[in-house]
This record gives sequence, C-alpha cells and structure tokens, in this order.
Amino acid sequence: MPSRVTVRDIAAETGVSIATVSRVLNQSGSVAPQTRELVEQAVQRLGGRAPSPRGGSPKPVGGAVYLRCPYVLTDYFGLIVSSIAETLDRHGRQLVLNAGEATQHDQVLARLPAQRDLAGAILILPPETSDELIQLRSRRFPFVVVDPRTPLPRDIAAVSAAHFSGARQVTAHLVELGHTRIGVIGGPSEWLASDARLSGHAAALADVGILPDPALVRPVEPTIDQGRRAAGQLLDLAHPPTALVAFNDKAAVGALQAAADRGLVVPRDLSVAGFDDIDLSRATFPALTTVRQPLQEMGRMAVSLLIRLLDRHELEALHVELATELIPRASTAGPNH
Repeated sequence: MPSRVTVRDIAAETGVSIATVSRVLNQSGSVAPQTRELVEQAVQRLGGRAPSPRGGSPKPVGGAVYLRCPYVLTDYFGLIVSSIAETLDRHGRQLVLNAGEATQHDQVLARLPAQRDLAGAILILPPETSDELIQLRSRRFPFVVVDPRTPLPRDIAAVSAAHFSGARQVTAHLVELGHTRIGVIGGPSEWLASDARLSGHAAALADVGILPDPALVRPVEPTIDQGRRAAGQLLDLAHPPTALVAFNDKAAVGALQAAADRGLVVPRDLSVAGFDDIDLSRATFPALTTVRQPLQEMGRMAVSLLIRLLDRHELEALHVELATELIPRASTAGPNH
C-alpha cells in the first residue's frame, strides 16, 4: 500500500507553503480563491492518500464580484446592471463595475483570476470569443455569462431570454393578422441571438406553409439609424413586405422613421414590431408591438447562479433561458390590401 500523503507533500505538489495548505485544509485564514482551488485539486488527485479538509464542506469563496458590461448603460443594459447590483447587495457582495464601449477591447479576462479581492464575475454580452471564455473557465474562476454572443459549452453558466420562442411569437402574431410577406431587420450575423430569432421567425412561417425569403432579411447593428436604413431597403423593393420585425425596439423605431419617410401610415400601410419592451417602445406613435425580455430577472438569475458557484454548489442547469412575452400594441394590424 502506498504511504499516506502529508501536508508537506501537498505543499511540494502545488508549490505553496505548508502554512497555506494547512489553512485550506482547516478552512481557516485568508487564502486567495485560485490558491484554494489549486490545493483542493491536489487533494482530489491524491484521493484517499491525502489528508481530508476539516470543518465540514468547503467554505464559500469570499470577495467582490466583477461585473463587465462593455456597452453604454442605456435602458436595456442599465436594467440588467441595476438588477445585478441590487441583488448582489442583498447577498452582501461588493460590486466592481467595468462598463462602457471603450472597454470592449480591454483584455481583462486573463487578469481576473489573479485579483485576490475578486470572488467571481458576471459578463454581459461579452465580446470575447468562446475560446477565451473556455480558457477562463479552465482556470477555475467562477463566472456567469448574461446573453452570450457565441455558443458556449454546457459547463459555462449562462442566462439569456428565449430568443427563438420570442421571435416565433411575434411572427405568428403577424401571420395571424394576415401578413405573408414579412421583412426582418435582424441583428449582427455572428450573434447567437440573431440566429435563434431567425430560426423562430422561420418556424412561425413554416407553421402556415410559408418559406422564408432571404431577400427580406437585413442583418444590421441594432440601432435606430441602422434600422431606418435596413427598413428603407426593404420598403423600396419592387414587392415590399407588408410587415417588419426588428431585432430590437431601437431598430423598430428606425423602421417607423423609414415608413414616415415614404408617406406610409403605421399600421394602416405597414405593421412594425420590435423586441425588448424598453421604455422607448411605449413612447412611439403608434406604440410598438414588441416582445418583452425579462431583463431584470436575467440579472437576478445571473447573481443566483454565481452565488451558488461561490457557495460551491453543484449546478445542473447551467444554461438558463427565461420566458419572453408578446406585447401587442397599436403598431400592428392586418395588411391593407
């Protein structure tokens, strides 16, 4: 039988001091999260020959939560960030906020595990690649992604809205009103949400035997100006659509402007629908039909998942999709034949 491993052996295995190994095993004193993980991994590798941690189950990871939102904190991102901040406060966790478009090119992920005052992170629509997020996970740094831009492995915790079903709901609504030629002002083609919503749109059309027409799809950055430009292109077609579905409410406002530019009356001559249900959707004339995303609940759920990771709980449902809801308003009606 192999000899039993000692605290000294674990220290040699991990490259940390004997005192640090003792603090981890005894669940006492202050130890950096990455160092604690290093020692615990060594204990797991050595199995029954290693001394067991005392004091019951491992203690929760202490420290602040890093929140990265590399976008302007508008009514969309602002709602998510505010709900995260409020929920973290209820858990007694401090927040370190990194926000604004200027931060999009900051190489921050690689530095996070080395910051001793950080327990974990919440990343909102991160611009980093899936490989970079996988690399962060491989360093055993706890984090949760809100509204992932790219597909992620199942073992990276993520929260998003049900993009597919939301798009299917709004397109089905237009089909029920009698529209068969529906234009789509989509989001950036490399976004996961864009693909899911296009699939939802196509599914609603397939339900009534209509094939999607690629000529009626315009992927753009979801802004008012880009929505106006894309809607103008669709409305200037020889056979224009009778309804437009936009990636978000801002692009839908651009579609309303494009319709007004051409003397079209909404919804008499053209139906327009958005996505998100931010305050802007209720400030237009006519008020926008849209799909409500549970933005604040997305923030709260992200905190819930992260706290469970920090408390060292096992997570099974790591990819959480929250239900969307169709909000019919005055911008949609039957086609004017």
